[in-house]
Amino acid sequence: MQNSGALVIDFSKVTRHDVDLVGGKNASLGEMIGALGRQGILVPPGFATTADAFRHYLSANNLDAVIAAELDKLAAGKIELHQAGETIRTLILGGDWPKETANAILTHYRNLGQTQGDENVPVAVRSSATAEDLPDASFAGQQETFLNVTGEAALLNACRKCYASLFTDRAISYRQIQGFSHTQVALSVGVQLMVRADTGGSGVMFSIDTETGFPDAVLINAAWGLGENVVQGAVDPDEYQVFKPFLDKTDLTPILEKRLGGKEIKMIQNSSGAPRNVPTSKAERQQYVLSDAEILTLARQARIIEDHYGHPMDMEWARDGKTGTLYIVQARPETVQSRSTHLSLKSYAVQSPGKILLTGLSVGDAAVAGRVSVIESAADIDRFVDGSVLVTSTTDPDWVPIMKRAAAIVTDHGGRTSHAAIISRELGLPAIVGCGDATHILHDGQDVTVSCAGGEEGVVSEGVSEIKVTEEALADLPQTRTNVMLNLANPSAALRWWRLPTKGVGLARMEFVINNAVRVHPMALVNFDAIGDPAVRSEIEALTLGYDNKPAYFVDRLARGLSRIAAFCYPRPVIVRMSDFKTNEYADLLGGRDFEPHEENPMIGFRGASRYYSDNYRDGFALECQAIARLRGEIGFDNVIVMIPFCRTPQEADRVLGVMAKHGLKRGGDGLEIYVMCEIPSNVVRAGEFAERFDGFSIGSNDLTQLTLGIDRDSEELAALFREDDPAVLWMIETVIREAHAAGSKVGFCGQAPSNDPSFAQRLVSYGIDSISVTPDSFIKVLRNVAKAEEDQNTST
Repeated sequence: MQNSGALVIDFSKVTRHDVDLVGGKNASLGEMIGALGRQGILVPPGFATTADAFRHYLSANNLDAVIAAELDKLAAGKIELHQAGETIRTLILGGDWPKETANAILTHYRNLGQTQGDENVPVAVRSSATAEDLPDASFAGQQETFLNVTGEAALLNACRKCYASLFTDRAISYRQIQGFSHTQVALSVGVQLMVRADTGGSGVMFSIDTETGFPDAVLINAAWGLGENVVQGAVDPDEYQVFKPFLDKTDLTPILEKRLGGKEIKMIQNSSGAPRNVPTSKAERQQYVLSDAEILTLARQARIIEDHYGHPMDMEWARDGKTGTLYIVQARPETVQSRSTHLSLKSYAVQSPGKILLTGLSVGDAAVAGRVSVIESAADIDRFVDGSVLVTSTTDPDWVPIMKRAAAIVTDHGGRTSHAAIISRELGLPAIVGCGDATHILHDGQDVTVSCAGGEEGVVSEGVSEIKVTEEALADLPQTRTNVMLNLANPSAALRWWRLPTKGVGLARMEFVINNAVRVHPMALVNFDAIGDPAVRSEIEALTLGYDNKPAYFVDRLARGLSRIAAFCYPRPVIVRMSDFKTNEYADLLGGRDFEPHEENPMIGFRGASRYYSDNYRDGFALECQAIARLRGEIGFDNVIVMIPFCRTPQEADRVLGVMAKHGLKRGGDGLEIYVMCEIPSNVVRAGEFAERFDGFSIGSNDLTQLTLGIDRDSEELAALFREDDPAVLWMIETVIREAHAAGSKVGFCGQAPSNDPSFAQRLVSYGIDSISVTPDSFIKVLRNVAKAEEDQNTST
């Protein structure tokens, strides 16, 4: 510990080892100034009062014994929490500054003013407790912060208020939850040069994915104005996600996600310098706070800070509106995902959910059912019913005492880095934040099901649904010769599977990404003027807001959606199947009905490869190719393999490959591999010719069964005859594996059969299949089935 006995100390003389001296927050600021400034981490200068100064203040005002007595009465149940807190805070606020301490604070403030040429230099005054920002407890927002404090008298008053905030009801309650002794915690005050973020922007950043623990992502939230609105969840911020392993490659732009937040308000300074909230302009709401270059700059800073500290970090940043300079204003350990041992994989599934009432951003991946308790004001906290679903506009640290008694939390406002999100993760509660109007739609006593099990979008549905919970141990999973891979379609849920020992993604369905992330028919974007329905035109205009042209929206959204799938298992292969909508499914996309023909049997109609070179869809396929080119090139995921579905003849393959090459996807170029789906009998009969044109096959058993047996796979009348283990279908599978291998091509299987039937997995192993790709919920079961089949095969030989 440095400078023991000092009352005030400059940040530049503090290191991370001085938590007992200046608290976790201030120790971290000093550490970054001293150790990371040369690496481009800019931290506003300042100073901190020490724990000794706090103790000196209490003893000089004879407060130690009185505070201890009040806390003893609280522990004995003789007084309520709010009574104890109010009494102690009043005593501290009524105290006088010891002359020596006041002089030390003002001397450092004057020195800071001289460096800035302003004797009343604006500062941020932040509380930093000596039991704060530890790796196993965040103490998020438990003490007070005061922004844009100017002048000596205001500074001393703000410091005194920080001292008092060590005993807010929320801080007392949180220490009780975490098992910290009240009397052994001291309060340091950090006084930091104020960044003019009120005219710039600010937010929160994590060096880990907060929902899944995926270690290779940086998550950034951003809003206009000062950062308190983002921290407290009072605003719906922009959200950006960046892939860390590519940050050294300056020719790449590895931004996985850019989500435009509502940003309805911003915190600015009024004429007297005090912070206040005002509505944002329409232009601000429709504009991203950060440019791509700024997103990447912050992400690189997050990685530098994480590398220095040696564990995932939770940071706050601010951008000066005058200079555009980005500053890190806080950094502390991330306390939830980094503590998890992840010895098992728990999955939740809502059975027969009711009508969807609300959606928002999910926090966690659990689901619960319960009765709603709407609490719109902290003054009404006493009305909360234990074990119910807390529904409120937003939360702050005053809400912690009831949050820990809730089954789930639903808020109108806030992002994944808001107070509600951070505390919900720490308490292990499912939460849905940023719903918009939860407090208006839901009512007290209403039965609902809250589900965060579907990825990034959380859902509140009507009624109490049954929730199926499955848990699979991740320890001691077998190794197999056959590659067991995943089938994925939902980008928002992809990162949650990063802990599975998958060999990659055997099937990423592009059409599902288009349906969820894009929503618009590509030809409607290329030929927007041809759309006749005013309502459709208006909806497309809203979705494509901020893009230079409408086709660019399709390329950007599709590339980023696929990037989430490509990221979680990089550098292992990810096979992306080009769009395989049927005409009736394409027609359901926005604007699709103006561009799709009506077919009596779309299952064997205008689908797959036949669309890609047709004048009716060629321009739409060009956008798909551009998205893949951006995914592999600009974003950097060269692990992506492209697959062509429903390719009927080798001649059709030649036409498709020619179109792809024109749009930058030449087989072999930059290491690009192109596969073909094996789902038509002609793919088997002419396997050798297809192998000359493609690098591999993936067997789609549903379509192969349909066309081998002549059964419409959607027919209820013929469902009993639809069997993937029919001898004719098995002959097709065994034959294409043999023929492909003879031609030097790889063969995978991406149907559902191995998930449902262990004997089917055993057959595929006996045929010599190279890979089996299954849904995540059946991955571990299939892996064990494959291991058993390989063991049996070894025994028999």
